Amino acid sequence: MQFHLNGFRVGDPTIEPAASSTHAAQMPDTVDVLIIGSGPAGLVLAAQLSQFPSISTRIVERRDGPLQLGQADGVACRTVEMFNAFGLSDRLLREAYWVNETVFWRPDAQNRDAIHRTGRVLDTEPGLSEFPHVIVNQARLQDYLLDHMRRSARRVEPDYGLEFVDVQRDDTHEYPLLVTLRPTDPARHDQTVSVRARYVVGCDGARSRVRGAIGQTLRGDAANHAWGVMDALAVSDFPDIRLKAAIQSASKGNLLIIPREGGYLVRFYVDLGDVTPENRDSIKQITVDRIIETAQRILHPYTLDVKEVAWFSVYEVGQRLTDRFDDAIAADGNRREPRVFIAGDACHTHSAKAGQGMNVSMQDGFNLGWKLGAVLEGRSDVSLLRTYSDERQPIAQELIDFDKEWSAMMAAPPKDPNRPEAGGVDPAELQAYFVRAGRYTAGIATRYRPGALIGEATHQALAKGFTIGVRFHSAPVVRLADAKPFHLGHAAQADGRWRLYAFADASRREFDALCEHLDTSPDSILRLVTPKDADADSVIDLRAVLQQPHREVRLQDLPAFLLPRKGRYGLIDYEKAFTSDATADIFDARGIDRERGALVVVRPDQFVAHVLPLNAYEELSAFFRPILRAR
Repeated sequence: MQFHLNGFRVGDPTIEPAASSTHAAQMPDTVDVLIIGSGPAGLVLAAQLSQFPSISTRIVERRDGPLQLGQADGVACRTVEMFNAFGLSDRLLREAYWVNETVFWRPDAQNRDAIHRTGRVLDTEPGLSEFPHVIVNQARLQDYLLDHMRRSARRVEPDYGLEFVDVQRDDTHEYPLLVTLRPTDPARHDQTVSVRARYVVGCDGARSRVRGAIGQTLRGDAANHAWGVMDALAVSDFPDIRLKAAIQSASKGNLLIIPREGGYLVRFYVDLGDVTPENRDSIKQITVDRIIETAQRILHPYTLDVKEVAWFSVYEVGQRLTDRFDDAIAADGNRREPRVFIAGDACHTHSAKAGQGMNVSMQDGFNLGWKLGAVLEGRSDVSLLRTYSDERQPIAQELIDFDKEWSAMMAAPPKDPNRPEAGGVDPAELQAYFVRAGRYTAGIATRYRPGALIGEATHQALAKGFTIGVRFHSAPVVRLADAKPFHLGHAAQADGRWRLYAFADASRREFDALCEHLDTSPDSILRLVTPKDADADSVIDLRAVLQQPHREVRLQDLPAFLLPRKGRYGLIDYEKAFTSDATADIFDARGIDRERGALVVVRPDQFVAHVLPLNAYEELSAFFRPILRAR
């Protein structure tokens, strides 16, 4: 990380200098963004907005304090990539359980009352991400985000003990949204608090009141199948108790084992069978003892002695989705600029089997956060906010479709070779589907369609490994100035800036000309959108990758634009230029055209927006002009 830019500071460099206006104890009369709910979606959104000192953000939460024990635990590779942009991946990886391999168990052919292992695979495809799939309690994940917000210039903290009541919209007002809140303390339940906001985001869960206030409804069907889930400290002779395990028994149901962080805790997803109108009420009353007994029967001939249950629940699988994630369609059917948004479980719910609910929710917050920041800081027009629902709603639908199929396979009994007419799922088919679906479970299957923020794939062949519309797939490089091995994608922080990655052509002629154009040309998009007196990289950050090994490139031969002077002292930023890594050449790894090079445009949320030739100055400007305002 970089610090000391505007003067030497002692102490923890991850704590930003406090802004002139920080979090006040009392709710102010007006705020820029009011977030309802401090779950994963709300806190990622707040963490992103906390990076903008000029934006006032408040979070209200009906609980009386931070979450102590969360239900979600699976953290996809893509989510770890996002946490790295917030500077939080080291803490997460140190504490979490790493899901390295998954094993599959099914009935023994000789004794179908017993189970045996039939398969063992890598949990994620090699090279899919530089980060693993990990498991950590949702409450701890939220603690990391809360700590990050406290270290921001605005010192953002949730306002606990307040619940959302209503929102009224008046577009003639500077702060168009009048929000009514109410204390959850029974002694103060007859009181209300009013606050005006420019934008409101409902991250208040599957029973979202904000969703109801904008006339949206969760639509979908239950799968009519129940599961029990428990986090337990147990003693077992099951040999794969510390591996993720999918277990199919012949007649006693199915079981999914997820080891938890800390080395001892284990989560069990226990198949409780079909739900019918006749048994629905009784299933809701199932006790933890019943869940334990069912798990013990499924694991036969292995034993399971549960010593302590930290948490348990019984739920019915279901997937639901709203038509829109904002209020851009008024009650009379007319279109308008969105002012109220919903994110996370407020607009889509998933089963726990694919491990997508919390991860998709946090990606909602990341997608919306940088867009709100750009609009409120005046760098983008308000029309940018329309892209939130347009992008995220189809992604949620795709994931729900996958979740339905995967959940159905997990709940199905294994095929009996002696009774093929009975149906069921072939265990080998279950394992094969798990491998094929790895990109979904890793969280990197998201692909945004061409549109306002995603270019056409006209020049995709220049950088085949940086797929347009997909998250930027990082790879090793070497930082030129200090010879530090580095992952290129880690240069991008969650600070709302766009990135340009310029991969040099063989002769460096086009590469040098690009740097000269961006630096000096009156038509340079960087010069057009960068505010006066701001650092040259404050809106669009250029990073360069040269083909030669770092010892064959002289720092003084770089274009001046790659050694920008920044801050009040005009200090030189030495971290803009990289070279290929001899052990894992990025040009080969990502299919970059060595002769022509490539310019890869990456959004603030780490998604590849465009791939262009190095000399495509007009195409680059044409892409950015509708997105970023000229200064």
